[in-house]
Amino acid sequence: MRDIRRRKGLKKSRQILDHMGSEELAANLFRATQAESKIRRESIAGKDRANQAHREVGAKVRQTIKEIGGTMPENLPTAKESAKLLKTKREKLTDGGADKN
Repeated sequence: MRDIRRRKGLKKSRQILDHMGSEELAANLFRATQAESKIRRESIAGKDRANQAHREVGAKVRQTIKEIGGTMPENLPTAKESAKLLKTKREKLTDGGADKN
């Protein structure tokens, strides 16, 4: 995570997921769900083995992205504004954030 923050130019207090675009988020979610499925399916136990499963699935996802000519996650642009900030701005634009319900 430290390397990702450094590459994206994020402070330690910033959430990495909040600064990903949709393409990077989708790849990350796909990797996470497939790794979790593999862990359940293969009854993988223990932190080290679970981490290894995540690394293996991540490598396959990266391989697939490369094979289809996609942009590798580290080469995708970093969102300038966090998802949290964008949500706050949107709420301010819609009736000052007031809930109509």
